[in-house]
Amino acid sequence: MGTSGKSWEKRLSGEVDELAVDFVESLSYDRRLYKYDIAGSIAHAEMLSERGLISRAEFREIRDGLFAISDEIASGKFKFDKIDEDIHMAVEAGLIAKIGDVGKKLHTGRSRNDQVATDLRLWMRDEIEVLQARLTGLQKAFVKLGGKYAGEVMPSYTHLQRAQPVSIGAYVLSFVEQFERDFVRLGNCRDLLNVSPLGSGAVAGSTLDLDRESVAKKLGFAAVSRNSIDAVSDRDFCAEFIFDCSLIATHLSRFAEDFIIYCSSEFSFITISDKYCTSSSMMPQKRNPDMLELIRGKTGSVYGSLMAMLTILKGQPSTYNRDLQEDKIHVFKAADVVSASVDMAAAIVSNTKFNVKRIADGMDEGFLDATALAEYLVKKGVAFRQGHGVVGSLVAMCEKEGKKLGDVDLEVFKETCDAIEEDVYDVLGGGAVAGQYATEGSGGLEQTAEQVEFWKHVLRER
Repeated sequence: MGTSGKSWEKRLSGEVDELAVDFVESLSYDRRLYKYDIAGSIAHAEMLSERGLISRAEFREIRDGLFAISDEIASGKFKFDKIDEDIHMAVEAGLIAKIGDVGKKLHTGRSRNDQVATDLRLWMRDEIEVLQARLTGLQKAFVKLGGKYAGEVMPSYTHLQRAQPVSIGAYVLSFVEQFERDFVRLGNCRDLLNVSPLGSGAVAGSTLDLDRESVAKKLGFAAVSRNSIDAVSDRDFCAEFIFDCSLIATHLSRFAEDFIIYCSSEFSFITISDKYCTSSSMMPQKRNPDMLELIRGKTGSVYGSLMAMLTILKGQPSTYNRDLQEDKIHVFKAADVVSASVDMAAAIVSNTKFNVKRIADGMDEGFLDATALAEYLVKKGVAFRQGHGVVGSLVAMCEKEGKKLGDVDLEVFKETCDAIEEDVYDVLGGGAVAGQYATEGSGGLEQTAEQVEFWKHVLRER
């Protein structure tokens, strides 16, 4: 292959090893940064012309050449050569080939170290906005589904055991809350990363009179980094972004687990569209929720990206090290997996129905009204712990006799606790309980209707 023609390798001698070229290249995956590399390069070149380090004519030539390269990459006409190693050198090599020696001036006052740190921040800033939009779409699907069933009741569960009756809509809206926290976390991450490292050079800045504030403003950054030593190696924002993706994946997996359980024959609480199920190669009766299972399964790969990113960061000496080239593999993977999973979840939610008759037919199983009965006794002046014991005894009796609490005769109630009166039957039964919740944010019918309207307004304004 001959001696390397890379300007940054004039210090080295010897032949280029093909194995080393393949090992060191990142062009195969960092080429997706090309728009941001070109935007950063144009802003940098314009600043160089403003500082008199290149002429205005040279800036225009560089700018036009970079625009042309951007068009070529977008159309698939640009010829990538792995000998250039990364997107930064590929673009610069293409520029020099297109406009000649003027292109060699672009890298004035700049290192690939601060260049890649800038590109990644620019990419992530946009990626976060796209992911937030996807989350909003998923939330809207949940709100629409929750609003449809706001007046219907289902069991809630703790320890996967029946607990208390709630509005179906309240259950569905619980996922909207989870994804709202994800939305906010992503916004916080975007705010923290919106700092320009460009001008930090390789590690110590530059002796040239660069205008870092000007470049930052052109690129939409809120500020410039204060310390060049930290700026070129800071990838905290990558770890934070992948952590945010990991929590999104966690919430998606919990949603998927619920829906997998609820669409089983044992529950039959929901039916999801055939479009998001598969059958069996052997058992013709099967209707498997494979898309939900894949959402659940893909969570592991996002967690893996987080652990990989943290491991990359944990043992590096100051400041920039080539280990950081690997960051993009894990950042891109986490973003891609989560984005696809959010879109799939939104499609499934939009095509799901609750089997309200099936749910209603089994609502009186499991003594879902036991807590409401204990609170009924509190209203009658009985201490909660005493009332808790009374209801526990009644439940044990009913289990032995195969009864529901609503089947107990008033005389038996009074023998157990003389505070119980005939109005006790008004608080028994799942539907009755769901209509009596009084606390804000509870799973009651009235509160769910309010929550639906709240989220409609929030998401509409967003």
